[in-house]
Amino acid sequence: MVIAHRGFAGQFPENTVRSVRGAAAAGAAMVEIDVQPTADGDVVAFHDRRLDDGGESRGVTDERGVVWERSTATVTSARVLGTEERVPLLSEVFEALPPAVGVNVELKNPGSDAIRPGEALGEPAREAARRRWQSFVTSVLAVADRFEHDVLYSSFCEGALAAVDSVAPGESLAVLVEPGGADAGATVARRYDVDAINHPLAVLRADATLPASLQTAADAVDASRYVWTVTDWRAADRALASGADGIIADYAGLTAYRDH
Repeated sequence: MVIAHRGFAGQFPENTVRSVRGAAAAGAAMVEIDVQPTADGDVVAFHDRRLDDGGESRGVTDERGVVWERSTATVTSARVLGTEERVPLLSEVFEALPPAVGVNVELKNPGSDAIRPGEALGEPAREAARRRWQSFVTSVLAVADRFEHDVLYSSFCEGALAAVDSVAPGESLAVLVEPGGADAGATVARRYDVDAINHPLAVLRADATLPASLQTAADAVDASRYVWTVTDWRAADRALASGADGIIADYAGLTAYRDH
């Protein structure tokens, strides 16, 4: 499977209607997008904490401020990467995609800096994290439930997965593993019986094998394995040589050489 990372972010302005349409036209089986709330509580497709640059934010739009502190009107009027594409509502992403194309909704942020990505939380921290995410997750699910697409909910944050599991048991979940976070990712994968483990290319050993904790967890819960973020055919080859079920890629066509 080829999953279009932010809608093939290497080819199109990321997380936009244009990018998801372009990814679908290029043959992606699934499109990955990031979601977070506006100050009005609407769900938008956007990756960074800020609309402008600052901290780890890259200055992706021509607007300013923290996404969840700005109104929906401000966020959705922001132009992305110097194009005429605007930051879309999650509903607009679904509307732009044929129902046959799956959507990997990465739960990026519920509107808080206290999200603790990459950790397997103990009690009572896990319950506090679930509560922090639950309102936002409920809003995301309410949008997705209006459409027919297959949806995979993924996150680096255990609180996000716990909230989905609480609000809508049985939804498809994926744990996103950080570089160096194999053991924590394995624990979270087991805890929620996830459908997929999305891990970075960097976690693969030199011989293209997974750390034992992740491989054991994937086998135990019968989870698909997807590798992020793949940017060229060599990385695609390494990912697939490891036994991965697919790649989360910035470009279309990175596996085409395997057909020849």
